[in-house]
Amino acid sequence: MSWTTIPELIDDAAKRFAAQEAVVDGNQRWTFADYRDNIHAAARALMARGIGPGDRVAVWAPNAAEWAVAALGVHCSGAALVPINTRFKGHEAGYILERTSASLLFTVTDFLDTDYVDLLATAGQGAGLEETVILRGTVPAGCTAWEDFVADSVLVDDEERTIRSAAVADHDLCHIMFTSGTTGTPKGAMLQHAAVCRSYETWCDVIGLNADDRYLVVNPFFHTFGLNAGILACLMTGATLVPHPVFDVPSVMARIPEERITMLPGPPAIYQTILNHTDLDDFDMSSLRLAVTGAAAIPVEMIHAMRDRLGFETVVTGYGLTEASGIATMCRHDDDPEVIANTSGRAIDGVEVLVVHDGQEVARGEPGEVVVRGYNVMAGYLDDPEQTAEAIDADGWLHTGDIGVMDADGYLDITDRVKDMFITGGFNVYPAEVENLMLSHPDIGQVAVVGVPDQRMGEVGVAFVVAAPDAHPDEEAIVAWARERMANFKVPRRVVVVDTLPTNASGKVLKYELRDRVASDG
Repeated sequence: MSWTTIPELIDDAAKRFAAQEAVVDGNQRWTFADYRDNIHAAARALMARGIGPGDRVAVWAPNAAEWAVAALGVHCSGAALVPINTRFKGHEAGYILERTSASLLFTVTDFLDTDYVDLLATAGQGAGLEETVILRGTVPAGCTAWEDFVADSVLVDDEERTIRSAAVADHDLCHIMFTSGTTGTPKGAMLQHAAVCRSYETWCDVIGLNADDRYLVVNPFFHTFGLNAGILACLMTGATLVPHPVFDVPSVMARIPEERITMLPGPPAIYQTILNHTDLDDFDMSSLRLAVTGAAAIPVEMIHAMRDRLGFETVVTGYGLTEASGIATMCRHDDDPEVIANTSGRAIDGVEVLVVHDGQEVARGEPGEVVVRGYNVMAGYLDDPEQTAEAIDADGWLHTGDIGVMDADGYLDITDRVKDMFITGGFNVYPAEVENLMLSHPDIGQVAVVGVPDQRMGEVGVAFVVAAPDAHPDEEAIVAWARERMANFKVPRRVVVVDTLPTNASGKVLKYELRDRVASDG
């Protein structure tokens, strides 16, 4: 590996793949040399505003060419990137901006009829920002248009930018990525340049991504997959980055033949939906070559159908979490479909993965907590030594909170979770966070949220609610209320009003009883 920081990676990609197509987004078609120049211009514009080492800059926007340029410009300026989930509401995004002391925000005002600037203002958030730059959409008063922002790049000489980029060190923070937790408060995982670069060079090698690939990135850029295994992986290999802002079957199926897409990642629901589409035979899927999936159960039949009907040569599954730079285990391209469907692969090179109980490794085939140790583990949670010590023990093992079983060959099957976290459409949902938000509803006295199986989304939330004194909660009204206050993937799909919640002798809610109740109700 000739690079251990993202600025080095950008320069190396421009040298190796200069005239090749790097990014395709609407009418924008950039070579790798163009891409580098745009990134460096963004870095100089940031430097003109005094942004540098120790600073944090946030991006709250859908997948777009400008997202990548802004984010990589942050890295080249020496600052740390703070990606924000596009499904967040104003107060959720505001919490992250305040927690990181972000001084500048890149965002949009017209994504899915949502104005993020207005969301912040309505929620009374974002007061600490020095500037808000609008990547796309109408520019509200007090904000800066992307074009005007980039124009300020002339205020800083590129030699000065080169010196700044070269000063970025292996163990400097590249991303602060927020993941919710059992405390109900999102925590900022601090990821480092060298760890991310090494992790995703390995990822690229395992799946065989190369300079002939055209990569439709439907995974959100704010997620470790979209950012690290999308934007950065394309720079590493010379693959063409084709950002896709929202996954919907018709647009993705149309984009594949239009751009001769070879790489299409995503949760199993994406492929299953395409396979089930009534007009599948009307679309030319022959260019597809690579698929990387995970985050939910995968039927063996789907793996076969992806190869036979969609033409994928390589289908790979994996397992990771934000605190491990988004990657820990992967299947290999030549694994049997049964292995790919039923496991999350084995540890990547240089990383240790064990299944333990009470600090001791369990026998192969026995369940236990999955722990990870290696270069990929985060530096810690931002300004939270207590939570960091809880997550990473004295021997450097990251305790994932996931229950798994490892077979004799070292392949891992994730079977359950120590925590109550569940996954909806590829997004982690933490019941404690949802419960904390729901308790602000005046009609709710107590609430317990559980994840239950769902054929399309993998799992969805069901909230069991006990009425506040003299209140009469309306189940549908509570769901509507929740939709206005939290990201859609967090919103419980059902609310069930109950007289009491089942508890054990110490008063802890017995969530398994609630899950059993949903199962028995059908």
